[in-house]
Amino acid sequence: MASKLAQLQSKACQASKFVAKHGTAYYKQLLENNKQYVVDPPTVEKCRDLSKKLFYTRLASIPTRQEAFWKELDGLKQVWKNRKELKVEDAGVAALFGIELYAWFCVGEIVGRGFTFTGYYV
Repeated sequence: MASKLAQLQSKACQASKFVAKHGTAYYKQLLENNKQYVVDPPTVEKCRDLSKKLFYTRLASIPTRQEAFWKELDGLKQVWKNRKELKVEDAGVAALFGIELYAWFCVGEIVGRGFTFTGYYV
């Protein structure tokens, strides 16, 4: 266990040195490649203005997203009405999707707890 800790420290030290050496160049290159997205001059007022624009734009898009949601729900209702005509392959894909979704939620819970299993006494 101590050797793994030493290896981890060594790798962290190497990564830190790499970032210290190449971080600034990467930052400058990243800004240069994406300069079309940077508002000039980058002031606090511009940031506040853009933040408000983003918030109200997202707020204005709610009716469109709500309409798309109801269309999806109507499609799901149609599939449910015609479930007698549903193929086994389609039902299998839907079941696998549901299982995968459930598994991701379980894994997310475990990761959120710091990789601990609660309720099990081993």
